[in-house]
Amino acid sequence: MSNNNYLSRTYNRTYNRGDYRVKITTGRNSYYVEGNAVRENAPDYERGPQIKKINPAAKRNREKAKRMDLGYILFLTIAVCITAITLLGYIKLQSELTVSSKRVASLERELNNLRLSNDESLARINASVNLEEIKQVAVEELGMTYAKEGQVVIVSSEGSDYVRQIRELK
Repeated sequence: MSNNNYLSRTYNRTYNRGDYRVKITTGRNSYYVEGNAVRENAPDYERGPQIKKINPAAKRNREKAKRMDLGYILFLTIAVCITAITLLGYIKLQSELTVSSKRVASLERELNNLRLSNDESLARINASVNLEEIKQVAVEELGMTYAKEGQVVIVSSEGSDYVRQIRELK
């Protein structure tokens, strides 16, 4: 038998109802020989280990990859440490952000509760004040009178509610 890849024979012995069965492969074609016609001691040809030629550059790269010198190990150690420190910093920042957002939400709830309480108190105060009663007490008990024509002075305010008197009014 030749070592040509196109003409290789493979003999597989399997029992088929007492008879032998042999698979013969020739190149791309394969067929079985069955029955009494098969030789009882058909040789088992196995393909030997195929040795693949390796590119010398690839061989050098594989040899380099097998060796790890102290500089390479030191470099990898430093890279892992820097990555771990960065990761821990990121996790710390995420944790602080979560705590801050929870605190903001809590403060917003407190602000809303205070506003609601303030609005309720204002409504209660406004409901309890009777302007007619205040006017009656001011006029009858305290002697308040309405302003006359010349007593009212109109002062223009320039955009603010606060007016400061600098000199005596005429």
